Amino acid sequence: MFENLSERLDSAFKQLKGEGRINEINIATTVKEIRRALVDADVNYKIAKEFTDRVKEKATGEKVITSVSPGQLMVKIVKDELAALMGGKAHEIDLSPKPVVILIAGLQGSGKTTFSGKLANFLKNKKGKNPLLVAADIYRPAAMDQLMVLGEQIKVKVYTEPENKSAVSIAINAIAHAKQNNNNVVIIDTAGRLAIDELMMREVADIKAAVNPHEILFVVDSMTGQDAVNTAKAFNERLDFTGVVLTKLDGDTRGGAALSIRYVVDKPIKFVSMGEKLDTLDVFYPERMAQRILGMGDITTLVERAQAQYDEVQAKKLEKKIRANKFDFEDFKEQLNQIKKMGNIKDLLAMIPGIGKAIKDIDISDDAFKGIEAMINSMTPYERSNPEIIDGNRRKRIAKGSGKDINEVNAFMKQFDQMKQMMSQMNKFKGLGAGMPGMPMMGGRR
Repeated sequence: MFENLSERLDSAFKQLKGEGRINEINIATTVKEIRRALVDADVNYKIAKEFTDRVKEKATGEKVITSVSPGQLMVKIVKDELAALMGGKAHEIDLSPKPVVILIAGLQGSGKTTFSGKLANFLKNKKGKNPLLVAADIYRPAAMDQLMVLGEQIKVKVYTEPENKSAVSIAINAIAHAKQNNNNVVIIDTAGRLAIDELMMREVADIKAAVNPHEILFVVDSMTGQDAVNTAKAFNERLDFTGVVLTKLDGDTRGGAALSIRYVVDKPIKFVSMGEKLDTLDVFYPERMAQRILGMGDITTLVERAQAQYDEVQAKKLEKKIRANKFDFEDFKEQLNQIKKMGNIKDLLAMIPGIGKAIKDIDISDDAFKGIEAMINSMTPYERSNPEIIDGNRRKRIAKGSGKDINEVNAFMKQFDQMKQMMSQMNKFKGLGAGMPGMPMMGGRR
């Protein structure tokens, strides 16, 4: 995420390395490099210049306090200004009306339909709502089918009228259906086009006028950079939307949309979406995003994702097993499953301060744990529950069954034993907590 921008900003801050204090000369040099980095990230030049002018103004005359270098001070100033540029604080959707009507708009290919499914999943599982998805795209043949598939995956009802060619009446009928069936959120997925055209703009404006939505979310493909900002401006002039959604942040994103869109349309970014999995939707926190852009990690989001997978009953069972030194391969596999539910592995690691830069050139697949799972799945249930019985012959069978080399199986078994020894040592300390997803340092070759 924003790797090129992060590298360029890091290079700019190195201009201050070894400097005893901030002065007009090194400020000017650093600010010039920051402006170049922003423009290269497809941020409008006017926005980039205003941003760096504010950074320069704040940095000028600043005294470096004890233990804080000029570079560290500049990083803090830039972080604060980046967060302010992206909105300053988080803005969640208002869920107080009954039902809450949310209109989804955007160009075709921006990820509207997938986001609609993700939003329904988010509101159902994290906010305790009973959402209804509405298929109001009457033009794209696969749109209705796609929404039906998504609804089935997340166990959310989808309202459709296959024969109705009026998106407006579909939306009106869907809200009436929601009121009758106790759906307290209605998410209307509207049609998009490959480019802005009058037909599309008029139709979505007519839907807005007919249903008076409480929220209008404009979905933006973050990989389109400044073009996304221009599109958002055109949509906002017609719809006066309430918030922006940035999708595909896990792709080759330069950062222009995330950094510019709030400035241009004066509307908050409310959600960010990464990946195709339906649980990869997060509320947008400007300060956290600024920290990640500057390579400072995002521990808060990492902890929140871990807590979302925390099962108190399972945790207590696991804690008892660890205290009795009975942790086995079934328990280990369960921990792997919890980690996988937290999201993309490389993205998770990048949230740890200092790790993002170290792994930027390393390809970490979402299938990183497949080799370990294959070895565990090649064990018998009795072997998984009793790791100590796995001798040389059993290891050969496990290697053959998992398609792994015997050396990989031996290395895995050794690492598992070392982890159990570490857990045994932890038992000597009070306050042992178990069950929270951890990042097992296992694997070897894949």
